[in-house]
Order: sequence, then C-alpha cells, then structure tokens
Amino acid sequence: MDYETISLEIADDVAVLTLDRADKMNALNAQMRAEIAHAATEAGKNARVLVLTGAGRAFCSGQDLSDRANADNLDLERTLRDEYAPMLRAIFDCPVPTISAVNGAAAGAGANIALAADVVISSESAYFLQAFTRIGLIPDAGGTYWLTRNMGSAKAMGAALFADKISARQADDWGMIWEAVPDAEFDAVWRARAAHLAKGPTLAYAHVKQAIRGSWDNSLDDQLALEGRAQGACGQSRDFKEGVLAFLEKRPPKYEGR
Repeated sequence: MDYETISLEIADDVAVLTLDRADKMNALNAQMRAEIAHAATEAGKNARVLVLTGAGRAFCSGQDLSDRANADNLDLERTLRDEYAPMLRAIFDCPVPTISAVNGAAAGAGANIALAADVVISSESAYFLQAFTRIGLIPDAGGTYWLTRNMGSAKAMGAALFADKISARQADDWGMIWEAVPDAEFDAVWRARAAHLAKGPTLAYAHVKQAIRGSWDNSLDDQLALEGRAQGACGQSRDFKEGVLAFLEKRPPKYEGR
C-alpha cells in the first residue's frame, strides 16, 4: 500500500508509524484508519517493535469532524465496527511490543489509539482528552475499555463525563500511561525505549502481553496455569538458553525472538 496520510519507516528492527496529517492535527479520516491498520500489520511482520507517533504539534486530534462526506447519513456504529475496530485490533494484536510516543494533543479517538499500545510515553506538554460528551457522544475507539483498566472506574468515569484535559503528568500519576518525560528528552527517551525492546526476547514479550491481558478474566488458579504454560514455552526457547548463557558469560544477550 502507498501511504498518503501516514508514514512507516523501519530501521534497526524498529517500525515507526507516524500519523501525518499535520495540517489537520492528524485527525482521522477513513483513509487514515485503513492505512494505520495496514501499516501496523506490516510492522508486526517486519519489525521487532512498533512505535506510533504524530507529525507536527499533535499526536492525533481524533475523528476529522471537517470530513463531511455522507455526514447527513453518518452511521457511527458502522464506522466504529468496519473502520475503527480493524485499526485498533491491528495495533492491539500486533505480535511485537508497541509504544505510543505521544508528542502532543491526544484527543477523542486519538487518545484511545494511543492507549491501544502496550506502553505509552508522553512528552510533558502533551495532554489527553476524552472530548466525546462535548458533542453528545460517549468515549469510543476502546476508550471505555482502556481507561477503566489503566486507572480504575473512578478516574475513567470522571474523564468521560467531564471531558477535562488530562495533562501528561496527571496521566502518569493516575496510571493511564507508562511515563511522562520532559519535552527536551522526549525523542531520545522513546527511541531508547524502542531500541531496548527491539533487542529483547520478543517471544517472551508476546507471552507477557498474553498473560497480563488474560488476568482480567481469570481466577487465580486459571492465571497460575496460564503463567505455567507461558513459562514452559519460554523455557524451551533459544532466547532463554541465550539469556542464561549470556548471564554466565557476563555479556549482553543476542536474542532472536525464538
């Protein structure tokens, strides 16, 4: 696919997917949603880490409300089912670790695309905004799912009802994201984090994702069993053998993801 609304660059096993409608604050239209889904799938096949970020001063301002095509007959349920869900699943189901590097405003669906990643790193000047009730809607694009799991129902409910801006520092303190970093350090930090994961045991990372996500639906016994199966698989991997050998030889490991 030739991308027009995003860019995808892969170097040193890190795929960087940049939302690239800077003049629209990277607002989402149908074409962008399809391109993100395609690029995230490709990154999962060809890289060891996927990073999502935005061009210009915003990460993503959400749905492009100036995109008036078929506005009179807008079917939000269909749009969410046929366009948003495949895009979000492509990010969430990506087999390699995913990072959202939130460089600026993340509003509406844009905030929730960021939260779909495994790890969210934000510049301190960025903010998150569940703007939906300002126009008579509810948080969508996974917002009611990720907000509740990341920071609990009390904070999620307030964020949804009041539609207040949540600063990156607040998001960090509340557990919505992994970390907020000073703007001057932001680029270096997320690139270092991505490089770290790209050199890591991606097979184990995949099992980490499965185990942590599965914990929401499991009893303790079920979760202990899941951990046992995952650890058994990791224990048979080349990466585990390499990790132990590297530890004994006091050298950095060279993981292969198998």
